[in-house]
Amino acid sequence: MAQQQVFLFLSVLLLSSCSLFQNVKTLEEQYETGKDQSASVLGIFSEELLNVQAPKQKPVIAVYPNSFTDQTGQRKSNSSYALFSTAVTQAPQALLIRALKHTAGGKFFVVVERVGLDNLTKERQLIRSSRNEKEKKLKPLLFAGIIMEGAVISYDTNLRTGGMGARYLGLGSSIEYREDIVSVSLRLVSVLTGEILVEVLTEKTIFSYGQTQDAFKFIEQGTELVEIEVGNAVNESPTIALQKAIEGAILEIVKIVYERRFWFYE
Repeated sequence: MAQQQVFLFLSVLLLSSCSLFQNVKTLEEQYETGKDQSASVLGIFSEELLNVQAPKQKPVIAVYPNSFTDQTGQRKSNSSYALFSTAVTQAPQALLIRALKHTAGGKFFVVVERVGLDNLTKERQLIRSSRNEKEKKLKPLLFAGIIMEGAVISYDTNLRTGGMGARYLGLGSSIEYREDIVSVSLRLVSVLTGEILVEVLTEKTIFSYGQTQDAFKFIEQGTELVEIEVGNAVNESPTIALQKAIEGAILEIVKIVYERRFWFYE
């Protein structure tokens, strides 16, 4: 019986080692393959947002630097030591502008620059100062009829956690999971009247899980212990989740303005 247990333990030990070495080899292959590759360009995750119907005349919309920010104040969670890094990206307006520019394949909104407006104004002043009166004047900047505002209003962690595991004769396996939720609020504001035309609230679940397998065995009459443990974890990117939440909010706004016929459609 003891020999059978030792044989079983050695078999599991060998299989676990092979799995561990295979994972390490896979990571090494990914590193060797990816280190010389160029950076990839991220697209829009919502196919529905890309294929929405565009209006006859594209509305001009602006996103100011402080009109869409992180209002959560949430820090990255860590049980070992304090982290000062924020859980949410501090440039959410970049994701918002990107989603607006790609709505209906770029045929829905005219997005005007407001984040770098100071730099744009200075550059136009330099152009004017370098031209004489006979040269053609600069065209005026487009003014926006609508301002997109909002915020990342919440980042709730550990809303649902759990796991399960089992152990028998020194052989064990366990799995754990965790769910976080990021919430985004967006609204369309009329420049002429200041009225909030549309307001929506969306949320996106961020799912993380990890699993481990371990085995241990006492040898030499219980005086020495041999133990091995392997595991892996998968964490969804909060930035990608935030981008999906923003895209969902814009899609809902587009549907509402279509139903209310704010603009003319073909």
